[in-house]
Amino acid sequence: MPIVYHLALPALCLSLILPCAFSVKAADPAPAADSPAASAPTQRQPLLERSQEDAAALERTLPAQEQQQLQAGSETFLALWKPANTAEPKGAVIIVPGVGETADSPQAIGPLRRKLPDAGWSSLSITLPDLQSDAIAPRVLEVPPAIKAPDTGTKDSTTSTPIEQAAGGEADVADKAVVESVDEQRRVDAERIFARIDAAVAYAEGQSARSIVVLGHGTGGYWAARYLSEKQPPQVEKLVMVAVKTPASTKPELVELASTLKLPTADIFYMDKPLDRDEALKRLQASKRLKTAAFSQVSLKALPGNAKDQQEQLVRRVRGWLSPQPAG
Repeated sequence: MPIVYHLALPALCLSLILPCAFSVKAADPAPAADSPAASAPTQRQPLLERSQEDAAALERTLPAQEQQQLQAGSETFLALWKPANTAEPKGAVIIVPGVGETADSPQAIGPLRRKLPDAGWSSLSITLPDLQSDAIAPRVLEVPPAIKAPDTGTKDSTTSTPIEQAAGGEADVADKAVVESVDEQRRVDAERIFARIDAAVAYAEGQSARSIVVLGHGTGGYWAARYLSEKQPPQVEKLVMVAVKTPASTKPELVELASTLKLPTADIFYMDKPLDRDEALKRLQASKRLKTAAFSQVSLKALPGNAKDQQEQLVRRVRGWLSPQPAG
């Protein structure tokens, strides 16, 4: 009898373990290949432009009554509005920031938009979109090493082989495609910027502004000048460019635009940098070729380490040009 129990015990244990193992395996089936969870790709939210992220940060920190959401085509963008601190406003100044600036950047945009209302001018500082053309990098085509033909003494050793000719042709096609892509994106960038300035002009009109001025800082000055040169909106009466710069690899050049502006224009520049002085001189000379131009330049001196005084100097010069005091 003890031998019978000894042999039956392993069989009894095995009979208890196997059903449990099968039940665990059955309870955890592999997901079907055609199930929605297995086949549906993960949806990623599109990345925000840097300008959108900067605008969102301003929305969290600035008073809500200053914020306006303007519509430009299918896009909504942030603008900062401050009405003039007077019962009879002189007009509205639309402020266009440059690359790397927001609608409230501390160097020039913020001080101008906050202090011009004390001089009787409402201010509307807008947000520009990122330039997508800057993000298009030229492609590099890998060309196989050229195969040098043996010098037989009868063949010109400078003649290209078929492989060299094919590689060169492919490189030319690739370069042309990149140039066309960048040019098309530059056109789209300009349309987006112009649409936003259009929306700002419409908003200023809706606030019954008697006079509308467009002021651009840095590359914003370029886009303001180009907008007024190409579109010539009758509502805008004056242009102010502050430390203006042409965006990299953008056409036409700023000096070309200066000769096409037909409205009173102030070109405020800092005289400390030789390159800035030379470019300002070119713009002045170009404006003189246009008899109807009312082009004036104001030179400022940079005040390193004294940002407050430098900002006050800029605001004072802009305010003085917008509202000149009568002589005498």
